[in-house]
This record gives sequence, C-alpha cells and structure tokens, in this order.
Amino acid sequence: MMRRYVVITLLLAASAVQAQGYPNKPMRLVLPFGVGGLVDVPGRIIATRLGESMGQPIIVENRAGAGGTIGSDMVAKSKPDGYTVMLTSPTHVISANLYKSLPYDALKDFTSIGKVADGPYVLVVNPGLPVKTVRELVELARAQPGVIDYASSGNGSTQHLVGALFASMAGVNMNHVPYKDSSRATQDVVGGQVKVGFVGTPISIPQVKNGRLRALAVTTPARSSQMPDVPTMQEAGIAGYEATIWVALLGPGGMPRDIVLRLNGDIAKLLRAPDVRPAIVATGLEVSTGTPEELTSLIRVEYEKWGRVIRETGATVQ
Repeated sequence: MMRRYVVITLLLAASAVQAQGYPNKPMRLVLPFGVGGLVDVPGRIIATRLGESMGQPIIVENRAGAGGTIGSDMVAKSKPDGYTVMLTSPTHVISANLYKSLPYDALKDFTSIGKVADGPYVLVVNPGLPVKTVRELVELARAQPGVIDYASSGNGSTQHLVGALFASMAGVNMNHVPYKDSSRATQDVVGGQVKVGFVGTPISIPQVKNGRLRALAVTTPARSSQMPDVPTMQEAGIAGYEATIWVALLGPGGMPRDIVLRLNGDIAKLLRAPDVRPAIVATGLEVSTGTPEELTSLIRVEYEKWGRVIRETGATVQ
C-alpha cells in the first residue's frame, strides 16, 4: 500500500514539475478541417493570441479530410505533453458514428481541455430556387423527390448531418453533395451548381446581404444575434429541430491534469479579452467556455445524439 502511495505521489510531483516548465517550445494546433471554415477562423485567432500569452508560437496545421478523422488520428497518436492539441466540432463525434472502423476511439483517446464557442448553421438557398421560406422549400422538395441537392463540407461533416437531420424531420428526399471544405461548398451554392446549403454565419451573412444567397432559418433553438431577422428552424415549421455547432479544444488522451487546467484557464481568460470576444463573435459564433469535465459531458451527449440521427436517417459516408 505504501509503495503504491509513493508511486502516485512521484507521478503527481513529476506532472507538477512538467507543468511549471510548460510551455518551453513551440506548440501545434491541429485543425482537422479546411482553411476558412467555421473552426479554422477562430482557431487562428486563438493560436495567435494564446501563443502571445504563453510566450511560445503556436503553429496552425490544417489536416482536413475524411470527416476530420485524418487530423483527429494525428492528435490521438501524439505525445500527451500539451504541445499538440486540436480544435474541433461536432464532426468529431459524428465521424465516430459514421465510419465503421477508425484507428482511434473518439471518446477514450482524447483529453477534454475546454469549450471555446458555439453557434448556428444557416439554411441558405440559391436565389434562383423559387422558395423564400422553409415551408416552401419543403413543399418543393416533396414535389420533386430526389431532385434538390444540398452541399456540405464533406462526408461525415457536421454540415452533412445537419442536412440529413433536416431532410429526415421535414420528410423530404434531398441529395447530399460533399465537398472538400465549406468554402468550396458555399461557392457552388452561390454559383447555383447546388441549390441548398447549411453555412456558418460568417460566410452566409455577407452573401445574404449582397443577395447571392437567401437565408431561410438558423439551426439553433434561439435566433442568432448576427441574423436576428432569420427565424429558427422550429419557428419556420420544423418542430423539435436543433443543431448547435460547438467548437472545443482537445488533446491526446492522458494529458497531465496541470497542463489541461493551465490551457483551460488561459483560454478562458483570453476569450474574455475585450478585443478577442468581438473577433470570435465576428466569425458567427458566441464565446462559450467551461470546465474540462463539462466538455467531456457535452461530447458524450453529442456522441449519443448524432449516433441516433445517423441510425434514424440512414446517413452514410459515400
């Protein structure tokens, strides 16, 4: 018993020593998505400012592809010393349910550090599509089953499942068209190659203002402060629809507790800064922080929720 106590004490002491000297070299922030998307923009803001506060540069590395699983696998296999972390979204748990075989466990192989922000996607259509409300879109899709396409940032992405959930709850048959990232997906909705998309507010707002896209609804339970005139999906007639997009920081499984708390505290402080919060809001998200334990609970709840959506909708990776 005494030996076990001594071992535990030594491990805790070693962790404390490691945290005191942390960080003493450049860090790496992995973004498992493409450039310019809902995670990429706030990720670069955080990397710049957090690097300044921690006294070490934070190198941003986009590792997009396969529903975020390429970047996630890289982080899961990294040394859990706090020098490689990942900013991710619900795609993390969606892909865990969609892909039959992954080289990592989305729940067990990662350390929760903290939530950063959350917000909606916006259901948008190309103005050439003769609909101005969600109800009109549903009626058109029912009259033309399997004809209307919706774009997403890729198979297994949050946009993919947000669209699948909409089609299922609205009782319509729409074709999913995956792209390599959200920017390319939005470009083709603007260009009319695809008629429907679920787009983050920072991308959709300017396109809606200049008339290149028409906003029908937001996916969150409450209206977006960035687009107060756009109804929620529930207000627009899809009762019970809810899809909140969160952005959170994870690390490899087994990170020292002291380093996790250091990162969590520094990020929370950073996000309260008067010049950082508006920058995050400008990306279409609202700052929303919490403890590592709260993030772990959120991830487990979201894992179960999107697992049910996948089973009920029959969504698959193509």
